[in-house]
Amino acid sequence: MLYLKTLIIVVQLLSALGVIGLVLLQHGKGADMGAAFGSGASGSLFGATGSANFLSRTTAVLAAVFFVTTLTLTYLGSYKPQTSAGVLGGGASVPASAPAGASAASAPASAPVVSSAPGADVPK
Repeated sequence: MLYLKTLIIVVQLLSALGVIGLVLLQHGKGADMGAAFGSGASGSLFGATGSANFLSRTTAVLAAVFFVTTLTLTYLGSYKPQTSAGVLGGGASVPASAPAGASAASAPASAPVVSSAPGADVPK
């Protein structure tokens, strides 16, 4: 389970860095600042508008991967396995009242002390 969480965290980190990089590379509407870094060239690898489509689709895919890994990590982080009751099923229960012949000195040491005072179970 630890390796699975580590793998998901690595995928999430890489997708987050990819989204950050791709958003910074994209050409904004009306802002020609991207042309200074070469994203405005019409003779690029993807054509005049091909780079915008490619970058936006890749950003959308990486954002979807990021959201899925975030939800998966949330689910795995909130998963708490139930403790097993063991072979006995429910553990030994302590009787509510001691037998008539038993004294306080003969009570087992592991028996919990029951107090009826309010706030007696609060640690100090």
